[in-house]
Amino acid sequence: MKSPHEPIAGSRALLLGVCLAAALLSGPARAAGDEDAPPKPNCPKGQVWDSASKKCVTQVSKAVSDADRTDYAYRLAKDERYEEALSLLDTLQNPNTAKALNYRGYATRKLGRTDEGISYYLKSVALDPAYAQVREYLGEAYVIKGRLDLAQEQLATIETLCSRTCEEYQDLAEAIAQAPQT
Repeated sequence: MKSPHEPIAGSRALLLGVCLAAALLSGPARAAGDEDAPPKPNCPKGQVWDSASKKCVTQVSKAVSDADRTDYAYRLAKDERYEEALSLLDTLQNPNTAKALNYRGYATRKLGRTDEGISYYLKSVALDPAYAQVREYLGEAYVIKGRLDLAQEQLATIETLCSRTCEEYQDLAEAIAQAPQT
């Protein structure tokens, strides 16, 4: 004889299966430092991902929000398309946000303009002192400049923000450990 609870158990199993499938199909989980670089299609040069329409549109389109432009500029920079990232950041209505300044600093630093990158990072920190990612990138810029003392200061601040287990702390700690000791 079947249990009266069997249909309920079957429904729960089905629901669990659907949730598991949705989680697996939604893509890989991202580490804490990658929350600003969501997986999106690579748009052709001169275009940007628009989250509202879910497609690539011309980067001069007025319909694309500053948030989408900023996030996509970071994706371009992470894909080593630094000049394109900077060009896209130039189209922002409000370029003076902590994220936009951080990403501008990242792209300029990666282009070898470390001092310029540091200036953007410092402006970002002034706007949001608790922004761990900008402190990681600022610390990495200090490593490049050979200022391990300043990099260590950023590492200590990151530890107070998100502990030694967060990606930003671990990445900066690794950069410091790999730096030539003077």
